[in-house]
Amino acid sequence: MRLYMSYRPTLSAEAAAAKAGFSTATAYRIEADPRLPSQKEEPRGRRRPDPLAPYWEAEIEPILKAAPGIRAIGVLDELRRRHPDLNPNIRRTLERRITAWRALNGPERDVIFRQEHEPGRLGLSDFTDTSALRITIAGAVLDHRLYHFRLAFSGFEHAHVVLGGESFVALAEGLQNALWALGGVPKEHRSDSLSAAFRNLTRDAREDLTQRYTALMSHYGMVPTRNNAGIAHENGSIESAHGHLKQALEDALLLRGSRDFADLDAYRAFVDVVVGRRNANLVKRIALEKETLAPLPRSRTSDFEEKVIPVTSSGGFILRRVFYTVPSKLIGHRLRVRIFDDRLECFLGTTQVATLRRGRPVSENRGGHVVDYRHVIHALRRKPMALANLVYRDQLFPRAAYRRAFEILRERYDDRHACKVTVELLALAHERACEAELADTIAIDLDAGRLPDLAALRVRFRPEKAPIPHVAVELAPLAAYDELASVGFVPVTSNTGDAA
Repeated sequence: MRLYMSYRPTLSAEAAAAKAGFSTATAYRIEADPRLPSQKEEPRGRRRPDPLAPYWEAEIEPILKAAPGIRAIGVLDELRRRHPDLNPNIRRTLERRITAWRALNGPERDVIFRQEHEPGRLGLSDFTDTSALRITIAGAVLDHRLYHFRLAFSGFEHAHVVLGGESFVALAEGLQNALWALGGVPKEHRSDSLSAAFRNLTRDAREDLTQRYTALMSHYGMVPTRNNAGIAHENGSIESAHGHLKQALEDALLLRGSRDFADLDAYRAFVDVVVGRRNANLVKRIALEKETLAPLPRSRTSDFEEKVIPVTSSGGFILRRVFYTVPSKLIGHRLRVRIFDDRLECFLGTTQVATLRRGRPVSENRGGHVVDYRHVIHALRRKPMALANLVYRDQLFPRAAYRRAFEILRERYDDRHACKVTVELLALAHERACEAELADTIAIDLDAGRLPDLAALRVRFRPEKAPIPHVAVELAPLAAYDELASVGFVPVTSNTGDAA
């Protein structure tokens, strides 16, 4: 018909019909009514009575106005309670009708305003949960999340593995790592409300946290901003990137063939490689944005909290419901402890005396323990029975084989013998620096139904005897000293002629 109408201004109806490929009768019918066939179709009428007609204005509309967020299935359940004989097959009809009603009569919807990002202006920070990746470290599940930084213009991103929650320490360490890896500073830093960092804090603690965050922004010359609480799309430039980053990590894990890593450093290196590959795809935009970034300050600022804590007679200290052991020589002293996300650095004065893995409380009602058997083994050898009911006994064993040995010894002998042998095994592991090898040997013996033989193990792991080298010393003859004594004193003259 469109082809016919294009010929019609210059040709007769018969000629235009012939060129369009239909009969003259059809041409005359088009001349009588030039509307397109689709315009001639009449709306299809109802094939059955409207099942909602008796209820729509009287019951359904009042429900939708009183409860704007109610689901269609909720409306249907209410109608069926009021009218038990109502056919339940009207659900789809009800859903379509409610959708059409809300489009015309529903409340105003929120509008997302797309933003144009200037290079060098905005950097965004956020934390994202990574439990779906199912990462394990030496077979143990790693409970962690990622701190994620991203530039809005170029898409440069940096990820940092966080073992605790959304704390200021994690934010400060991750943000500074990102800025120094980037080599510049954007004008503005956007974050969410950090509700997890502020939750359950006292008023003074909240003010202190705010002051430290303000000081961090001032050190780098960035303007701090944050989106409204609960409005995720205001941070959309990084919220959507969370999913892309985690999917990239998932793909890399599938290609790797294993989700288990030897240690935390290996997993962090894996994350850095994946993020580096993603940044390599944006190298031109990143280079363009780097030209507009402000320079970095001369040095980093503190990315840790600091506490002064006394070391008790238990050979350690308690920090945030977690007990940490330290060398017993420090009992009675006060340590200055720097609290990072994954570690504690302990100072006696200005001397660093220990670096400890940071622990977490087990639950709301139970604290945690971070124990190094090397710190207490010398005292435990003098009092081996203390092992039987030691508060942190399970955390004292560095490997599962030592725990198995202790449990089997308790089953076959009394507590005294079990404690004595187990403590001597730990002492042997410490003195001979053979913790892993000794654990493997103990595991082999236990699997074979044998108990560890202390005497045989001491022989096996004794230090190798190194032969003492023979050093031949040739003494000078005494007559040589007489010759030195007979040599006269010769004065040394300087360039100026004065005797030196």
